[in-house]
Amino acid sequence: MSKLRLKISMSLDGFVAGPNQSVENPLGIGGMRIHEWAFALEAWRAQHGLEGGEVNESAQVMKESVENLGATIMGRNMFGGHPGPWDPNKPWNGWWGEDPPYHHPVFVLTHHPRETLVLEGGNSFTFVTDGIESALEQAQRAARGKDVSLAGGAKAAQQYLKADLVDEMELSIAPTLLGSGERLFEGLGDNLHGLELVRTVAAPDVIHLKFARQ
Repeated sequence: MSKLRLKISMSLDGFVAGPNQSVENPLGIGGMRIHEWAFALEAWRAQHGLEGGEVNESAQVMKESVENLGATIMGRNMFGGHPGPWDPNKPWNGWWGEDPPYHHPVFVLTHHPRETLVLEGGNSFTFVTDGIESALEQAQRAARGKDVSLAGGAKAAQQYLKADLVDEMELSIAPTLLGSGERLFEGLGDNLHGLELVRTVAAPDVIHLKFARQ
C-alpha cells in the first residue's frame, strides 16, 4: 500500500526554517544551516545534476528517501513565490529552474487556483485548492502504487500530522540553534503518538531519526 513519507531537516531547537522568510531568503535567517549537512553529499549532488561529493553515513539515508517515490506533496510556501493570488503576468515556476529535482508529479497545497505547470524531466505541478485529503488522493493515484513524499514546509507537514495521515517521518536534526522561525511540531499536542522511533543514524553534522506508524 502506498505510504505518505515526511522527510524534513530541523534545528536542535525544533525549527525547520528561520525567521523573516521571503522570496529572497526562503529559509529565513539562518535556515540554510539546517541543510548544510546534505549539500556536500554525492547523493544530493547527483539529484541536482552535479558530479562528485562525499559519501558518509547520511548517503544511505538520502538514497532511501528517494526510493519508491511516485509523487510529492508540498505547501505553497515551499513551492514559493509571493503570497496571495498568482500573478498571471509574472508566473512563478518554483525555485528549481526548468528541470526540478523531482521527476514525477508534484501537488502543491494552495488557496489560489492555477493551471497545472509542466516542466522538463517528468516534472508537473498541480495546484490543489480543496484540502490535504484531496491532495493525498490525487498524489496516490499519480504515484501508481509507489509512495508519496511529503516535502514540507512546516504548515503542510503539521496538517498531515494532525490528521494522522503520515506513515513515516524522517527527521534530520542539525546541531544548530535558530532561536525562532517555523517550528515543525507547533500545536500538534498528542497527534504524534502513533509514530514510533525505528532507526537512529549518527552522521557528520546531523542525526537522522526515522519514525514509523506501528
